[in-house]
Amino acid sequence: MKHLGAWMMLVGTRPEIIKMAPLIRAFKRRGMLFTLVHSGQHYDYNMSERFFEDLELPRPDINLRVKASAPAAQMAEVMAGFEKIVGAMKPRLVLVQGDTNTTLGGGLAAVKSGVPIAHVEAGLRSYDLRMQEEYNRRIVDHISSYLFAPTRASKRILLDENVWGKIYVTGNTVIDACNQHVTIASRKSRILKTLRFKRYALATVHRAENVDNPKVLRNIVESMMDAPVPVIMPVHPRTEKRLKENDLWRSFSTYANVQVLPPAGYLDFLVLMRSSCIIMTDSGGVVEEATSPRIRKRVLVLRRSTERTEAIRAGFAKVVGTEKRNILAKFAEALNDRKALPRSSPYGNGDAAEKIAEILCS
Repeated sequence: MKHLGAWMMLVGTRPEIIKMAPLIRAFKRRGMLFTLVHSGQHYDYNMSERFFEDLELPRPDINLRVKASAPAAQMAEVMAGFEKIVGAMKPRLVLVQGDTNTTLGGGLAAVKSGVPIAHVEAGLRSYDLRMQEEYNRRIVDHISSYLFAPTRASKRILLDENVWGKIYVTGNTVIDACNQHVTIASRKSRILKTLRFKRYALATVHRAENVDNPKVLRNIVESMMDAPVPVIMPVHPRTEKRLKENDLWRSFSTYANVQVLPPAGYLDFLVLMRSSCIIMTDSGGVVEEATSPRIRKRVLVLRRSTERTEAIRAGFAKVVGTEKRNILAKFAEALNDRKALPRSSPYGNGDAAEKIAEILCS
């Protein structure tokens, strides 16, 4: 197996690819040789491979082609496959991002092989143990040698938990990604020409606790159907499957106040966010992106808790839960809120990747 450099980056899902993209560019600018490994956790072309094209990134050097979809089996496949890669190539350091099964599986495989890991986006906590991501991020933080916290609040959490690795506050690379790609997206995307509405709310729903619970899924769907402005929703494959299983797909996808789209590419999604009047989501990454100076949108968080508390405190986001009545009430409040949103993001100035690369070089 060819050795491509001292550094190794592991990605597996759309958010990881997006948030690692600025790091890939920062490494290239500095001449830092690295191996890019893709677990294959998001196996659908539109959910993963397309992002490498959209972001004009090099294709992964290695793809583990994980087949399993059940969380434990998926992580086991990542661990077994990545352990072989790390053992053969012996990188100096492995970089993982966020809180996915790929992140935890790859992180455990690396440290058990004697290779230290660096955790990009360390210190996030929702304190909601119904979420498997909460377990993932906590464990990864406690096995990492280097922890790149997006905010001072994240650093404080890590210090309070007595993690043993070195902590650095760098900002979040998602802001770097927004800054680097909004202009390109505005030039290349044609998604707005496909919309039936000029003024709309953008919605995304994919979390297991939302889509796998029929009552919760119905509440969310009905709140979109009765929303005070039309709703545009790129549908995650998992969500579409659950909508069909629960006899919600036909009524929802043909409703006059709703336009359903296929999974959107990253550039298209940036344009959809920028052109929306408000965002409804259960995605933490979307909450962060909405705070970018290039986006600046209010967000209704369709969850009972969030690990993106800085966006709440800054006034960008509100946790509205999953009850239809509360979602619609908070929707109306947000639309009528005339208070200007902050001009800067609580997640940094868009230079997080450069800071991380500089720290690793030094």
